[in-house]
Amino acid sequence: MKSLMLSGPGALTWEDVPEPEISTPEQALVRPIALATCDIDPAVLRGTFPLPWPYPFGHEGVVEVVAVGEDVRAVRVGDRAVVPFQISCGTCRPCLRGHTGNCASHPPLSTFGLGTLGGLAWGGLWADLALIPHADAMLVPLPAGVDPATVASASDNIPDGYRAVGPQLAADPGAEVLVIGGPAAPSIGLYAAGLAVALGSDRVVYLDDAPDRLAIAEKLGAQAIEGRRDTRVGRFPITVEAAGGAKALRAAVDATAYDGWCTSVSVQLSDVALPIFDMYSRCCTFHTGRAHARPVIPAVLDLVAAGRFDPSLVTSVTVPWDDAVAALQETPMKLVAVR
Repeated sequence: MKSLMLSGPGALTWEDVPEPEISTPEQALVRPIALATCDIDPAVLRGTFPLPWPYPFGHEGVVEVVAVGEDVRAVRVGDRAVVPFQISCGTCRPCLRGHTGNCASHPPLSTFGLGTLGGLAWGGLWADLALIPHADAMLVPLPAGVDPATVASASDNIPDGYRAVGPQLAADPGAEVLVIGGPAAPSIGLYAAGLAVALGSDRVVYLDDAPDRLAIAEKLGAQAIEGRRDTRVGRFPITVEAAGGAKALRAAVDATAYDGWCTSVSVQLSDVALPIFDMYSRCCTFHTGRAHARPVIPAVLDLVAAGRFDPSLVTSVTVPWDDAVAALQETPMKLVAVR
């Protein structure tokens, strides 16, 4: 079979690799049908994000089940499902607590398609076939009527946006939200803004300096404000930093109201000084880290199926499978390839 391999900046080739085979009764074999780029993929493809090559590419997508082990009950052959990018067993203590990104049954950071960072054994989703090690725990069936291309990023980036606003709005219904958008996690910031609107925030402000992202935020129902990342637009019970860099992170913390939540969804590659005493005085809850994707995927899919949230508004380019390599080399913000 063919698997897409990344061997350097923009160096993508389809290579012949052995077909995966079901070897234990809880596994499933799947055929990817709609795949998306993650927010770090463009940076990796440009050579500006430090992931060592070569490795099999891709970790976001919707699949069709082609074979299942004898113990699999959640899906059947022919079903379509979202694959969470993190490998999780569903039965260990972290998984049972909803911390599926830290599954204790596998090495830390185990994921599809992120090279040595996630473990090369899992392969990438940009391939003819992929093996799902814990099908009942991992695969999330696609609701009827939902286009696979619309939710191709429900493996990672959409849940990443959800975790920054969903639990917070459940605890404080209607709370106002500020998203500081930017190039570090561009789609995640936009997903967070759209999800906050869908989840009933009374006011969602999206701050960015890029006209294209501001236009998308408006389509998602947010109030788009053009400005620098440290532009003061008030204080908010819920803030999200998706721009990257110390200035944006400090701005998000400073904009968080008393007893508020601030979530950084960007990857900070260097230490950032935080105003700890001021955060202490305001009772500011700050969170950063990898999203635990699997537990929130059903909630995301329900919002899409109900027509309350349309993640396709964030997609930059949709291409046929055979045109994927050329499109990936252009490094658009959010690429979806379908077959």
